[in-house]
Amino acid sequence: MFTGLITSKTRIRILMRLFLNPEGNAYLRELAEEFAVSPSQVKDELSQLSEAGLLESEKQGRQIHYRANRRHPLFPELHSMVHKALGMDRIVDSVIERLGRLELAFLLDDYAEGRDTGIIDLALVGDIDPANLADLVRKTERYIGRKIRTLVLTPEEYTRMRPVLEKRPTLPLWANRDVVDRHDGVAKHDWVSFPVGREGWS
Repeated sequence: MFTGLITSKTRIRILMRLFLNPEGNAYLRELAEEFAVSPSQVKDELSQLSEAGLLESEKQGRQIHYRANRRHPLFPELHSMVHKALGMDRIVDSVIERLGRLELAFLLDDYAEGRDTGIIDLALVGDIDPANLADLVRKTERYIGRKIRTLVLTPEEYTRMRPVLEKRPTLPLWANRDVVDRHDGVAKHDWVSFPVGREGWS
């Protein structure tokens, strides 16, 4: 199915950048600077991925912004592959689903934008045992080869801090179904489209 798709390191990084968070977008020079490669190299890859229908583009001012094409038949598989490659599925299975009284979990900053920087900022909302969390995080870090920094909030703290958090890039990972119903400030559509844990939206 994917024969001929993964042909270069730059292409892999573009797919990871745009398919981790399909709501995000990026333009040519931004990607070239981020990957430390020539703009022409990025342009070639963007053109080929666009011609294959995997990317959509939109002109914003003088720049062309690219994003993952959710309507492409391969989108679900690529989206899932990127999550597994970056360890997101392991975070859900090994950390989030073992925390007990968890309400919400989401990524912040770099990984929320699809940037594989090696440091995953994970926000957790609920009644969480710090010692249990620290143990789960250490084990998961060794498995995925990335550092996990956690921001633990009670539901009340999350309510107070949400306006500030919303100014930062965020990407939902998991949500308790009842909690999403209860929080009028948590838009359901933000969670429905994301492959979350067994107790979350799907």
